[in-house]
Parts: sequence; C-alpha cells; structure tokens
Amino acid sequence: MVHAVRVPSELDEAYLPGLFVAPGPYLDEYAAQSARARESLPWREVRYGPHESERLHFFPATGPSAPLLVFLHGGYWQELTEAESSFAAMDVVARGAAFAALGYGLAPVCRLDEITEMVRRGVRWLSDNAAGLGIDPGRIVLVGHSAGAQLAAMCLDVATFRAVVLLSGLYELEPLLRTSIGAAIRLSPEEARRNSPVHRLRPGVPPLITAYGADETNGFGEQQELLVTAANAAGVSVDSLVVPGRHHFDLPLGLADPRDPLGERVLAVLH
Repeated sequence: MVHAVRVPSELDEAYLPGLFVAPGPYLDEYAAQSARARESLPWREVRYGPHESERLHFFPATGPSAPLLVFLHGGYWQELTEAESSFAAMDVVARGAAFAALGYGLAPVCRLDEITEMVRRGVRWLSDNAAGLGIDPGRIVLVGHSAGAQLAAMCLDVATFRAVVLLSGLYELEPLLRTSIGAAIRLSPEEARRNSPVHRLRPGVPPLITAYGADETNGFGEQQELLVTAANAAGVSVDSLVVPGRHHFDLPLGLADPRDPLGERVLAVLH
C-alpha cells in the first residue's frame, strides 16, 4: 500500500504490491463499505488506550453471548485507520456475530514496538470487556491483513481466541530492512527481530488460518511459507490457504462472504 520513491529493488518488487496493482480503487471500496456499515448498523467508537489513535469501532451482535470478529487493517504500518476497516461488518453482524475494527498509531511517528503494544492493548480491552459487550469470550476470532496480520500474530498470548486469521501477512521482518519500507518506518534490526511472529510461536497458542491471494507478489507467498514452517516446528495448528483469483488488495473483501473460499472458512470458524 506504499509506493517506492526510487527505482525498486528486487525485494521492493516482492513486497510492494502497489507497484503492480493500483491500490486506490480498493482502498476506496474499503472506505465506502465501511461507511455503509456505519449508516446501516448500530455502532460506537471506543477509546481503548491513552494515545489519540487508540480507537476502535464496535458493531454489536443482535443477540447475547455472540461471537466476535476483530479486524486489524494493513497499510504497512503507515496508512489507513479503523474508519476504513469495517467493510466486513454488515456480513458479520447479519450472521449473528459482533464486529470490531481496531485502529492504532501509525509510523513513522510511532515506532513498530509502540504500534504492537497499542494493538495488544486494544485486543486485551475487547477480551476483558467481552461480557459487557455481549460477547462470548471463548468465541473471539482475530483477523489481520498485511501489516495487520503481523500485528495480529503478535497478540497470540493476549486473549483466548477461537482462531487467528492472518491474510497476506509479514511474519519475518528481516527482509524489510533491505527495502524502502524498512526505511520509511525507521525499522531497526532489533525491532525487526522483536516483532517477527515466526520467532514467537509456542505450543498452546490458538489455531492459525493463514491465506494469501494467488495473484500476490512473491514476498507474501514466501512469508506464508515461513509462518507455516515455524508453526509446524512449534506444534501450532495452522491451516494454509491460497485463494484463487485474488491479489493483495481485494483478498480481504471476501473476508465474510460465504461464496468466497476465505469467507467460507472464516465464517465456519467464527460460529
């Protein structure tokens, strides 16, 4: 979702999908569908922490003790907010679940360590307040897309999740040090190591569902392979999908669509 400002390196080409697919129409679709959800459904904004960006949009379910889908947006830690991240809310609520779009501070103003702690705080707030929100704390599904998948995978120990769904994610950050992305977010080698989920998988973490689009750039397929290898080595349950006909930007639009291979899988685990 970030465009290189110089001649792209081989790694930039692997990790910058916006070099090959114009992201604008898809970002507009995220925003338009999210706006429709806010117009059509009951919802409220919640401040979950002290930073001005620690906000989430919560859409309650129509009944008590409901499952909850929490969505963490992408944008290479530099773009988007909770306001563009509720595009799946109408489909989720229509199927008896609650939905939350969680926002966080953005780089380069915030360092990746800070962003990770914000997201962990937001996810913990939702889990701790589940009863008051009408949520069954045993039926929370956490979903992240792109940079949001890295952040979701850094929350595996924050709460009890039914599953964690990771879409087109970044799980070993060391390669980003050699791209324009690493420079843009001021990523250090130490931060890259601390915030790489492949080094944090342990037995007992929630089941993982990981997916990327068949039409993605190479970096995201390689990242998924790294995650699956690390999960298998750690004894973590992982279900790996490659979604045909999808690329980096349209993959999450199928998140709660029962006709989509990804949506079918997510809705099955949500209920």
